[in-house]
Amino acid sequence: MTVEQRRHAVGNRIAAIRADRGFSLSELARRARIGKGSLSEIESGQRNPTLDTLYAVAGPLGVPLTALLDEDAGTEGSGEFLHAQILHVEHHPDGATTEVFWLRVRPGGVRTSPAHGAGVTENVHVVAGELDAGRLGAERHAGPGETLQWISDVEHTYHSAAGATAVLTIHSPRP
Repeated sequence: MTVEQRRHAVGNRIAAIRADRGFSLSELARRARIGKGSLSEIESGQRNPTLDTLYAVAGPLGVPLTALLDEDAGTEGSGEFLHAQILHVEHHPDGATTEVFWLRVRPGGVRTSPAHGAGVTENVHVVAGELDAGRLGAERHAGPGETLQWISDVEHTYHSAAGATAVLTIHSPRP
């Protein structure tokens, strides 16, 4: 799939889920805290959304990130300080979803992720480097071989002074 085809596919997914939830373009933009024009350009495939923007949109829609991106292993998304690559998406019989990502946190900056849906749990297992992550104001530190876990129904952050590589799992209960 080309970059342009992928951009259109993401826009179509967002528009379809937004319509299914009964949100107007203005309402979703307001809830996601992004410009209405930006959201319109993303939905029409004219703009390539960042990982930060996709997370901002996924929260109010009540869907996992991969519902917007694509569930194929190898699909990637990036923000200023974080790069994620999908390793696997598991849909459970009860309607829950578990997403597994290979995560690279770039040195120096802080990646603030918006709140996910109620009951969404994140686990980050540090493979290399050191990472501070968790609920905003309650971040914890982990080094190689250590794992952090939190409920991500509030803003949460990822920060690494020198860079870190980790495996991230996000478990979303049935909507």
